[in-house]
Amino acid sequence: MIHAFSMHGQNLVLDVNSGAVHVFDDVAFRVLKCFGQDGRPDNEKLAELGKNLTQEEIQEAVGEIQSLIDSGLLFSGDPYEEYLPKWSKKTVIKALCLHIAHDCNLRCRYCFAGGGEYLGKRSLMSLEVGKKAIDFLIENSGNRRNLEVDFFGGEPLMNFDVVKGIVEYARSREQETGKNFRFTITTNVLLLDKEKRDYINKNMQNVVLSIDGRKEVNDAMRKRIDGTGSYDRILPLAKAMAEERGHKDYYVRGTFTRNNLDFSKDVLHLADEGFEQISIEPVVASADSGLDIREEDVPRVCEEYERLAKIYVERRAGGKWFNFFHFMIDLEGGPCIAKRLRGCGSGTEYLAVTPEGDLYPCHQFVGRPEFLLGSVFEGLNGNPVREEFKSSNVYEKPECRSCWAKFYCSGGCAANAWKFNRDIRKPYRVGCELEKKRIECALWIKAQEQNGSDVV
Repeated sequence: MIHAFSMHGQNLVLDVNSGAVHVFDDVAFRVLKCFGQDGRPDNEKLAELGKNLTQEEIQEAVGEIQSLIDSGLLFSGDPYEEYLPKWSKKTVIKALCLHIAHDCNLRCRYCFAGGGEYLGKRSLMSLEVGKKAIDFLIENSGNRRNLEVDFFGGEPLMNFDVVKGIVEYARSREQETGKNFRFTITTNVLLLDKEKRDYINKNMQNVVLSIDGRKEVNDAMRKRIDGTGSYDRILPLAKAMAEERGHKDYYVRGTFTRNNLDFSKDVLHLADEGFEQISIEPVVASADSGLDIREEDVPRVCEEYERLAKIYVERRAGGKWFNFFHFMIDLEGGPCIAKRLRGCGSGTEYLAVTPEGDLYPCHQFVGRPEFLLGSVFEGLNGNPVREEFKSSNVYEKPECRSCWAKFYCSGGCAANAWKFNRDIRKPYRVGCELEKKRIECALWIKAQEQNGSDVV
């Protein structure tokens, strides 16, 4: 399988199964379109090309394309389809998302968690529950040494003493168990004073700082309880943390909605404010919210991604360097086979823990009884839905099986699939289209960084 596309005057061809990316000149690109997905040329289509190209041009391009095919770099076979049925690797739990606070000091208009309540009541995790969560993770991690714990909310800084207690408890158990913990915290920044920053900088391997971009965009969505905006408070605190961390091991994370489809301006605003690690992601909202990205919006959003990609390359080349999360792609190694085929591991390797200690597949399923998987006190409850997550992969999803982007998106987000289709194996269509465009942009950016090498 191949995927061929053009962007900003350049023709790129991805060989899906090998991961090889080629830059084609216009003649070779036209000739390639005469090949079927089986790697064989259609002689009738080639003959039609003869009306505009010479036979010498056509045959030269055919020869170059055939050389790539013979080298296994074009129309290559699928290395995983036959292997997957034999894949019996036992999964272990390697990460937990701890809902330290089902409460928040913001009332963001697009919040999937209902202002922190998660279909329930406002509550804070106790240190007892946090310690049991660490014990549960150790006991269910098998021989895996490196474990991850994400502190999440609501707003985790509203319960920061418990965050510190859990970190200290986990560290105390590392030596006796041979485990190594890596911590991440996601915060809306309002309470991120110097004392908390110092602790986080010393103990957290990664920090996610929430801000939506321009002041007017951020304050329209990310409001305090009293209805006032949050931008003026959070911007200087977020900048202080980014600087203290040497602009590494953090990222500012925002959301764009139907109200700001010109979101590239928000990305560039954050870059101009000095942030070097940036993520602005499309909202996942219901149709009645008025904020949702709709199918008719997809062409506009895709154009915006292409615009951003061009500016991104220009700025990085000109010394105004920054990373945009969705344009980061590894063409050399890439994700391991498990992540390529299964994705984030929600429901199997990755679970969410509520303040009361209940277990769910991930933070977006919390509060939905059909997805309750047990508790840190009693262990897993045998809910068969966990087997659905375990067996879910790109080959079990009809839309993904034949999609060129499957090894990059790994089948998309299970929570979004369930939200829109009530089926974790049926991907969210709008999300798929935007992900494919982001991958195209990332591939184009790589081609620019490598100066168009391997031109056919």
